Amino acid sequence: MSRAAGTIKMAQTEIQLTRNAAGRLVLRDAEGQVHDGVVPVRAFPISAADEGVAIVSAEGREVCWFPTLADVPDAVRHLVEEELGARDFMPQILRIVAVSTFATPSTWEVETDRGPTRFVLRGEEDIRRLAGGTLLISDSHGIHYLIRGTQSLDKASRKLLDRFL
Repeated sequence: MSRAAGTIKMAQTEIQLTRNAAGRLVLRDAEGQVHDGVVPVRAFPISAADEGVAIVSAEGREVCWFPTLADVPDAVRHLVEEELGARDFMPQILRIVAVSTFATPSTWEVETDRGPTRFVLRGEEDIRRLAGGTLLISDSHGIHYLIRGTQSLDKASRKLLDRFL
């Protein structure tokens, strides 16, 4: 975990984001109030991952809002992205290698951007269509896998996927 700290000046206000000894994020707002254990939350984690990021207190209240991460200084952006990366685990499926059966539940063997894996698809209802041809697949353990457009898959993968859509 990074121990970096950063200061953000936004609309004449200064906000400081650091990590405490326990590894939790701490935000000091423009009034000097300290919020321990804050968490970054994406407004649109799939469709606009770098736009609309809130910093939420341990009580669930928004204490800071970043319209876009591109405008946030590097040290703060690094802390926010590091925290979001640990929190938003959503592997992207690059290729479907095999499925055990075309009836559900079925075991899927896939290659993701995080390496090869296997998971159990309980039913066709666990494949959700999102905007822009994106698919969100939930496995039997509640882990979500993303397919950013079926056209990004190879022909064999699309053929296997079509059996479930």
